[in-house]
Amino acid sequence: MKKRMIWMVAIVGFVFAAIIGYQMFVASMMKQFLASNAQPPATVTATQVKAEAWQPQLASVGTLRAIQGVEISAEIAGLVKKVHFRSGDEVKKGDLLLEMNSDEEAAQLLALKANRKLAEINLKRDEQQFKVHAISNSKLDASKAELSSRRAAEQQQQAIIDKKRIRAPFAGRLGITQINPGQYLNPAERIVTLQNGRALYIDFSMPQKYVTQLQKGQTISVDTGNGAQAISGTISTINSVVDNSTRNVQVEGLIDNSSGALLPGMFVNVTIDIGAPQNLLTLPQTAISFNAYGSTLFVAREEQGAEEGETQLVAQQLFVKTGDKRGDQVAIIEGLKEGETVVTSGQLKLKNGTPLIINNEVLPANESAPKPQEK
Repeated sequence: MKKRMIWMVAIVGFVFAAIIGYQMFVASMMKQFLASNAQPPATVTATQVKAEAWQPQLASVGTLRAIQGVEISAEIAGLVKKVHFRSGDEVKKGDLLLEMNSDEEAAQLLALKANRKLAEINLKRDEQQFKVHAISNSKLDASKAELSSRRAAEQQQQAIIDKKRIRAPFAGRLGITQINPGQYLNPAERIVTLQNGRALYIDFSMPQKYVTQLQKGQTISVDTGNGAQAISGTISTINSVVDNSTRNVQVEGLIDNSSGALLPGMFVNVTIDIGAPQNLLTLPQTAISFNAYGSTLFVAREEQGAEEGETQLVAQQLFVKTGDKRGDQVAIIEGLKEGETVVTSGQLKLKNGTPLIINNEVLPANESAPKPQEK
């Protein structure tokens, strides 16, 4: 009986030992499995954030307008006799552009001149007779009135002839014309465009909240967006009223265009420097992820590796507050310290704790004033 009891206790002990050994084996295998399924490292690009001089600016979109521009047209009807210009010519103020047939008006002018000369002769004769009291004062007054009437008629006819000789009202560059000799022109019919583009106005608008930061004479920069160097100018006028439908104020700038590189009607980007330059942390815009909860980025932080004394870079997500954008860059106002390493591309495959491999062979654009690249 005692021997049987010993065997039963031994069997029970063996069973318990087998169960405990199996549990330890399962835990060991699970640990190895989890270790083999750790997050694989992600290859990203990264940069060390640093402070740069940042000039606060306001930006807008404007349209260029010539300081003098007009559509030259016929004031009265007539047949084109001669065109004295070609499309694209540079003309001076007073240059004759076009003549309309005025033969009939010229003949009428000769008759009016003859009548005016006759009236002058009659007046001289009446003045001499008046001195010897041969005629009355009323007769002399009638002769003076007749001469004045004849002169007015002559001047009126001369004005009609002058209207048929169309001249440049100011110096500038002519546009394209389709007028030819022999063509009949109606009143107000367009002949050609004349633009004085030596200097250009820039018409743009700004939100009302920036009105206090704008002032006459303030420096502006104009960029056509075609890679050419920006042109400096000044604010010439700020409208005295805010548009009640858009809540924007109309602003007029002025730039020099003596080179003739710009044309009226062109679209331009306008920037206005406001305040003193500031030192702000800047990053490529590709480093920032925007979502409903705010702006986030990933920084690379050192962490203890699997083996003792070994460290590795892992990703850590941070919320930041961004400021103005300038070219490819964005300013960071809060949430980041100078010198931290920030992931600039490859964020979509990251989460907190993802091991990182930094490869900066191909970096994202990070220019404050990017220019188009030539092919």
